[in-house]
Amino acid sequence: MRSKSLALHGIRCRMGASLSTYHATEERGIMNRDARKFGEELRRRRKAKGLSLEALSAQVFSSRSHLSTVERGEAEANHQLGRRCDHALEAHGELAALLGGEEPGGTLPSDIQSVFGLPAPPSHFVGRPEELESIADHLTGALEGSLCVISGMAGVGKTALALQGAVAASKSFPDGCFFLDFGETSPHGAQEVLSSLLKLIGVPEERLPSRPDALANLWRSRTRDKRLLLVLDNVRSAADVAPLLSSDPGCKVIVTSRKRLSALDEATHVPVGVLTDTEAGALFRTAGGERAACAPESVVRTIVEYCGRLPLAVRIVAARLRSGSMRSVAELEVRLSHEAHRLELLDDGDRSVTAALTVSCHCLSEEQRRVLALLALHPGPGIDLHDVAALAGLDPLRAATLLDGLADAHLVTHESPRRVSMHDLVRQFARVELLAHLTLEEQHAALRRLLEHGLRLAVAADKLLTPQRFRPPVILDDFPEGAWAFSDRAAGVLWLESEWRSLVALCGTAAELGLHSLCWQLAFTLRDFFFLTKRWGPWIETHTKAVESARTAGARAWLAISLSNLGVAHSDRGDLTMAVGYFQQALVLYQELGDDDGVVNSVSNLAWAELYLGEYQNSMDGLRTALKYYRRMENRRNAAITLRGIALLEAELQLCPSAVEHAQQARAEFHALGLELDAVMSVNCAAWAHFRSGDHRAATAGYKEALALAESCASSYEGARALTGLGNISWARGRHEAATELWRRADALYGGLEPVMLGEARVRLAS
Repeated sequence: MRSKSLALHGIRCRMGASLSTYHATEERGIMNRDARKFGEELRRRRKAKGLSLEALSAQVFSSRSHLSTVERGEAEANHQLGRRCDHALEAHGELAALLGGEEPGGTLPSDIQSVFGLPAPPSHFVGRPEELESIADHLTGALEGSLCVISGMAGVGKTALALQGAVAASKSFPDGCFFLDFGETSPHGAQEVLSSLLKLIGVPEERLPSRPDALANLWRSRTRDKRLLLVLDNVRSAADVAPLLSSDPGCKVIVTSRKRLSALDEATHVPVGVLTDTEAGALFRTAGGERAACAPESVVRTIVEYCGRLPLAVRIVAARLRSGSMRSVAELEVRLSHEAHRLELLDDGDRSVTAALTVSCHCLSEEQRRVLALLALHPGPGIDLHDVAALAGLDPLRAATLLDGLADAHLVTHESPRRVSMHDLVRQFARVELLAHLTLEEQHAALRRLLEHGLRLAVAADKLLTPQRFRPPVILDDFPEGAWAFSDRAAGVLWLESEWRSLVALCGTAAELGLHSLCWQLAFTLRDFFFLTKRWGPWIETHTKAVESARTAGARAWLAISLSNLGVAHSDRGDLTMAVGYFQQALVLYQELGDDDGVVNSVSNLAWAELYLGEYQNSMDGLRTALKYYRRMENRRNAAITLRGIALLEAELQLCPSAVEHAQQARAEFHALGLELDAVMSVNCAAWAHFRSGDHRAATAGYKEALALAESCASSYEGARALTGLGNISWARGRHEAATELWRRADALYGGLEPVMLGEARVRLAS
């Protein structure tokens, strides 16, 4: 009996297995038929839409090869892919219905389909076309990866940009769009956000695991094969984002942060800067109401510049105007012009630039806060790494590390590997909010270090610019061993070109702090650079400060030097009457001091001024006296300069052969001394003498040579002089169109040559 029962049981098992196999085979057959129907309809609708497989694959987050096999009926489409294809091809559910019943456990709760948590983007959004394109590429799958990081300084409009891009693409995410602000979460960060998200998609609170990694696993499991969009605002670290990321191509994440979050290696990074002038103006006009819309362009441009073209600041002042708390655009402009109170104006109670920047500083170390505070003392728009090191009293490597941290928080911006800049509002914030934590003694010590560092570099550059120049022995030029230096003259000039504005401001700072010696030394050191570039304004500004400092300190020798250089600046610019006054004051001081060099230099300077004033006999007497003295003292540089002055005077007196000879002698001496700028001036001088004599062929050759030499020593002034001379020759030959073109080139190179100072400019004026 037992054996019979076992046999029957075996038969039943085999029959059951056969039935199971039959049903499974039948089910597969049905599924295969459904797959073929779905594939055929998918291909038909795709072609009707004019879409390629590549285009459709980008929209439904599936590979081209898989879609191809689905269309041929060789692979089954899951219900998630079916819904995506249905949505992309606008099949209104008819395509997805061909797949039959829904996959068990494969969807989110039905109420999730309607969750759309994106707030409306701020009104009056302007600009950002490139950034929006990057976000769109990320969301549509044109760029690989699930994460897009939008980073920038506080108030730059990161959230507005993220929402603008997210709302535009929201229809591509039918399973849900969520917005969460990490700035409002507790210190638990990602764990709290994950819990909130899981509750939103229908997971009961009692079923939420306590471990953060388990929460992340549950989130990834529940959102598998879904098309979801997360916008995570004000994220503070990469660790907050990582648990929310999914490998599923349909789940996209946009992050905004005041930090770069560079640890998120696979992300699409979209840095956001301030608006352009045009964009900032458009935002102000649209957000500020009728009065802003009708405001003069120049006033709007000034207002948005006071706001640093920062969207938050522009919106705040625009709202003040629109609400009537500011009576007129003109009043707003005046109020914003007071830098000390600007941040107060950029606070309307609900929004504040100061509050936004304060949040950015929360992540800084004490050392970084100190450096940021000290950077506010630097007067220039750009700050060199070695300036930062000098300010903070640090070695350059440590300073670079701290700057990297500040740049990561978007509180400074790298212009180059060794140069940063600070937004004006960040500078003002640091000055008001952070400098107060440093004593005045510490601030003054930092400024003195910066001044001494700047002066040392300026002296090093000036020595390359004019190596034969006389420098008083008290000039500060003792560099620490191994300090950074310039490789050649061009490098020195390039540094002066980038730093002169800061050095001019530091000259004034030295005077204000009572560091008078540093003030007049810095002014003296910058003189020849300003002579090369013909920047008479800052030349006069620095030497006016130097004269005041020397008088305050009772330093009569430096007063005489500064008065003399101030006179040269006015003379070179054509303000001859003022120049003569300063030269005469310097002459009296040098006579009282018994300084023979100073006396002769003053006589020479007066003779040059008399040359331009047309007092030729007095000028010739002074120049010959100076030449004799310089030759006796073996001062070859000054002797050659004086000889060039005599050549110019002789050209005016129509003693042209002698003028050419003296100019050529001066040129040879300058070349021997390595003073190429002076040599170019002598070549132009000889060409001018040839022109005066009527020898246009020799004049043309001279001006062409001067033009080439001027380019090699970076003198746009002497280049423009040569072009003007060539234009004069063309005009004299009746080639008026050629002359006009040469003069146009001269103006483009250096506009505004002074006829009082240059014979070439006088001839052009009379043509």
